[in-house]
Amino acid sequence: MSASATRDGPGVLEGPVRSTLDVEHLMDIELKFQETQIFRTPAAFRLIAVAGTGTFEGPRLRGTIQPGGGDWLTMGKDLICRLDVRATLHTDDAEYIYLTSGGRVALTDSAAMQRYLAGETLRAADMHARTLPVFETGADRYAWLNRTVNVGFAELSLTHITYRVYTIE
Repeated sequence: MSASATRDGPGVLEGPVRSTLDVEHLMDIELKFQETQIFRTPAAFRLIAVAGTGTFEGPRLRGTIQPGGGDWLTMGKDLICRLDVRATLHTDDAEYIYLTSGGRVALTDSAAMQRYLAGETLRAADMHARTLPVFETGADRYAWLNRTVNVGFAELSLTHITYRVYTIE
């Protein structure tokens, strides 16, 4: 038996290579920003979107986004934004869930970038945006979130962002 095989079947490297993954819709998030700060530094172009209020809703949970989090985007010369997102979710049944997310937004189309800076909403056809949300909670009824692996798709503007988040099965 190879090092990756078990008594219950082949190891992960011995099975077929997957070309698709099973996903389950986890939630949709809609968030309005209090303000968006845009400036250059010697290291990068910075976009800091301060979270205002928002909502999230999915088949197993729903609630509001608490003010005070935000999206910290660092854009390099390659026009790829590196994401650092943090938010506090408050469920309709009064539980708190901490959300962090990394990811990438490619704003490599100069016309789309100009529309974004002018205040338009960029949709999937305008950019490539993927996030990797991670959830943390002490609430027993939502403890299952602590072990999920998730991917989100986004559309954004200077005033709001919308995510559709899936859990990878």
